[in-house]
Amino acid sequence: MKRFPKKRVVITGAGSGLGRAMSIEFAKLGWHVCVSDIDMERAKTTETLVSQQGGTPLVIRCDVTQPEQLESLADSLKKQWGGVDIVINNAGVAAAGYMEKIPLKTWDWIITLNLKSVIYGCRAFIPLLEKQGEGHIVNVASNAGIASLPEMSCYNVTKAAVISLSETLKVELNPKNIGVSVVAPTFFKTNLMDQFTSPDPRQREMANAFFDKSKVTSEDVARHVIRAVKSNKLYVITQTDGKFSWFCKRMTPEIYFKVLSWIYRHGLGERYLGMPKTA
Repeated sequence: MKRFPKKRVVITGAGSGLGRAMSIEFAKLGWHVCVSDIDMERAKTTETLVSQQGGTPLVIRCDVTQPEQLESLADSLKKQWGGVDIVINNAGVAAAGYMEKIPLKTWDWIITLNLKSVIYGCRAFIPLLEKQGEGHIVNVASNAGIASLPEMSCYNVTKAAVISLSETLKVELNPKNIGVSVVAPTFFKTNLMDQFTSPDPRQREMANAFFDKSKVTSEDVARHVIRAVKSNKLYVITQTDGKFSWFCKRMTPEIYFKVLSWIYRHGLGERYLGMPKTA
C-alpha cells in the first residue's frame, strides 16, 4: 500500500460481517480505520477489535440512506484526518422472491440501501479524493449482479447497477489518479441474512442453505479486497464459482442462460441443496 502512506480508510456497514472483517484486516496493517455504521453498539465492538489488531479506530455513525450524512462523514474525515485514502461503500441488505410477488416497498427499500447508498457515497467522497489528487473507491456488489440467478431479481438489479457504476467510474476517475474496485463475491459466511426478506419462506431456506455450504469466510473476502486495491484491480471476484459464471456469461451469454434455465427448470439447485423440488 505504498500509494497510501497516511493509511486512512473509511468503511460503511463496518459494524458486522464483511465490513468488520475488512476493518480488522486493515487494522493488522496499521491503518487508521473509520468504522461507520448505523448501529453504534456493533460499531463499538468493531472499534475494539480494530484497536486490538493494531489499527487506530474512529467511529462515526452514518445512515447511508441519507446523502447528507455521507457528506457529513466526508467532512468529518477531512477535518480529523486531513482526508481519506480508501472509501469502501459496503453497507447493504438482501431480498429474494418471484419478481411479480416482491412488494414495491421491498424494491424501494433494497434499491435505496444497495444502490442509492453507493451513489451517495461516491458523490460525497469523489470531490475530496479529487482535491487530494489520489485515492481509491471500493464498491461492494455481488456475483448476483453478474449471474442473474432466478428468484433474486430485486437483489440482482441493485448489484448489477453497482457493478456498472463502478465500471464507469474506473474510466471516469482514472485521469484523476483515483482507482476503483468492485467486489462481487458469491455466497460466503456473513450476516447478510439478518435483514433478509422474501414473500416465500422457501427462498430464505434456499439462501440459508447456500450460505451454510460455503467454506469462504468474510476474512477471506476482506483479504482479497486488500490485494485487489494494492494492484488497482477493478473486479474482485474471490470464489471459483463466481469466476466461472463471470467467464461463461461474457464468453457465451446465450449458452449461459440456456444452461441456467435448464438447471432451474429441472430443480437441480434444490437437489444440490437437499431440498424438495417446487411444483
